[in-house]
Amino acid sequence: MITVFTPAYNRASTLERLYKSLKAQTCTDFEWLIIDDGSTDGTETAARKWLAEKNAFTIRYIKTENGGKHRAINAGVKEARGEAFFIVDSDDCLPPRAVERIAEVFASVAEDVRFAGICGLKADIGSKKALYNSAEAEGKDCSMLDIRYKYHIKGDMAEVFKTEVLKEYPFPCFEGEKFLNEAVVWNKISEKYIMRYIGDILYYCEYLPGGLTASIRKQYRNSPQGAKLFYGGIAEDKTMPLKERIKASILYWRYLCVNGEGYRNTPLFSLVFWTTGVFFYFIDCLEYTKKH
Repeated sequence: MITVFTPAYNRASTLERLYKSLKAQTCTDFEWLIIDDGSTDGTETAARKWLAEKNAFTIRYIKTENGGKHRAINAGVKEARGEAFFIVDSDDCLPPRAVERIAEVFASVAEDVRFAGICGLKADIGSKKALYNSAEAEGKDCSMLDIRYKYHIKGDMAEVFKTEVLKEYPFPCFEGEKFLNEAVVWNKISEKYIMRYIGDILYYCEYLPGGLTASIRKQYRNSPQGAKLFYGGIAEDKTMPLKERIKASILYWRYLCVNGEGYRNTPLFSLVFWTTGVFFYFIDCLEYTKKH
């Protein structure tokens, strides 16, 4: 069985679109697990209404204190009943054959210990076209790092992980911080496992104002320890392309020089680029001052 997992925070206005796309699935061997990350809008009302409706699949709804998407994923992995774990955000939806295709391909790697799961394409919800050059990933069995840096394939993709693998790699959580880039865990998984890439569109996405993608710089500034873990990990990883290590070093200081987080356990490689990072930090400060 597949767990379609949705972390939701104040997305009652878009969550119904996802619900309708799940009702339209050609395969119903899945559960829809919603972790409500402390929503204050009508998310709970909508979810409880759908729980009362007759559906061909199981819906489970759990409300938690607001702690960020990474904490919601941790909670979802613990609660999941499916062998496959598919993260679908509350403002996105699925094409009708998505679950059917996932089930077919996942079966080919389920017993192979080399694989963390499978990966399909994400497409723009309006044009229905795959993002960037992601369609070139079709047919590859490789790590998530190799798909980016060896094959130079860009664009978000639709990962479906083995639940047991995600249980090996819970997201680190820092007190007072509500954001952590998912790549912190995906990169760790890539050190041990590969994925099977397919050319099917499994996911329709839309980037809305106020979402994590739209507010990413603010999220990093408000979560300095998470930013330190993410960018510091890339900066000190000698297997990463040099360009990525330089970029990560600059961003390391850009987000961390405030409050002194960056001065403890700093990757030596990043020290060369601290002046550039501090420069961008001050640019951010000036922009913030103008807005306020």
